[in-house]
Amino acid sequence: MTSVGKVITITSRKGGVGKTTTLLNLAGCYSNLDKKVIILDFDLYTNSISASLNLEPQKNIFNLVDDISNNRFKEFTNYTTTYNDNISVLASPKDPRQASLINLKYIEQIINYAKYNFDVVLIDTSHVLMDLNIIIYDYSDTILNITSNDPIDLINTKSFINICKDVNFKDLRILLNEGVNLEEKYFSLYDIRSFLDYNISYRLNESYFVKTIDKYVLAGKILTLVKVYQDKEYSTLEKIALDLLKERGSYEKK
Repeated sequence: MTSVGKVITITSRKGGVGKTTTLLNLAGCYSNLDKKVIILDFDLYTNSISASLNLEPQKNIFNLVDDISNNRFKEFTNYTTTYNDNISVLASPKDPRQASLINLKYIEQIINYAKYNFDVVLIDTSHVLMDLNIIIYDYSDTILNITSNDPIDLINTKSFINICKDVNFKDLRILLNEGVNLEEKYFSLYDIRSFLDYNISYRLNESYFVKTIDKYVLAGKILTLVKVYQDKEYSTLEKIALDLLKERGSYEKK
């Protein structure tokens, strides 16, 4: 394990664009590369990571924050749930009332615990631009924003790009997911780049659409760990995973 893990936050400006599925696929790629991965589920009101992986965590982010604030904290991994030999999860609370009680001042501390215990820290977030997300972005090495070919999604993505520029965040990357909402083919790649005035770092085409994805979710399976994708598709996901570990120092204008 490296001394300090890479913190990669997966976000979006709209629901239903494959944010959580993409995060899990990346986790699967890192697991196949024998990286130790922690998923921090900061999409606090959906509990989507635990549901997608069919996990029943004994402890979650609320328990961790509660113990830190009351001087009961001992070991970060006491609050994580193991998925396989390489992937662990710090779950969001099942009860949304607990999510509302999480003190945001402990977010930096949680991320620091994670990156000193794992090679890769993958953070899932809500698509709503709330205070929690802004704090998470501040302590991320890289933000991966998932977008689709939807007009509203692209408008909100452009706004997010401008916000990141204003606060001088250095490593924002855009992934265009064409494997969702297959009927939405409003714009060409050139149109999207021109509108965003920003480079599309990664692109997942229609071949990444999995018609039977629900059966894998119900079974708690990660697609990249059960070889749902063919060699070409998996190779693209693995290349994205590896590239996300590389440092970037400037904006990727079109």
